[in-house]
Amino acid sequence: MTDGARSPTPSRPGPGGQDTAGERIGDFRIVAFCCHYCAYAAADLAGSLRLQYPASVTVVKLPCTGKLDVLMVLDAIEHGADGVMVAGCLEGDCHYQRGNLNARRRVAYVRALLRQIGLEPERVRMFNLSSAMGRQWAEAAAEMDAQVRALGPSPLRRLQATGAETRPR
Repeated sequence: MTDGARSPTPSRPGPGGQDTAGERIGDFRIVAFCCHYCAYAAADLAGSLRLQYPASVTVVKLPCTGKLDVLMVLDAIEHGADGVMVAGCLEGDCHYQRGNLNARRRVAYVRALLRQIGLEPERVRMFNLSSAMGRQWAEAAAEMDAQVRALGPSPLRRLQATGAETRPR
């Protein structure tokens, strides 16, 4: 688990086909933006219960998924994430009242943007969990990993690996 100490944006490729964090270029990367009260606690519970979930998932703790900004998701994708999970409280149980509903709306917006630019909208998903749902956290992470693997590596990361420019000139 990480509480934001590790950057949600993967580092650039280094010598020997590895990025500077030591991961192989062919490995999948999923950034999971998790609310502090529920989804992060569920991920922590999964770890305490020694439940396995894919190593491709990097957890980034937010005070609430309502704090999630569209640019955070797009930045993660632009910098090589193959998928993004947004995991918040159960609907109707947000500690900040409507934060998870706002996050769901932003996730839908990001999915529409991805569709417009030719990327698969399935690379971004929203999950709702309570703090007692450690097993469901592990299942959601595995489900997201399987979905991203079925889609393949992000085309943006493939461009970065070849050294191609990802921004328009």
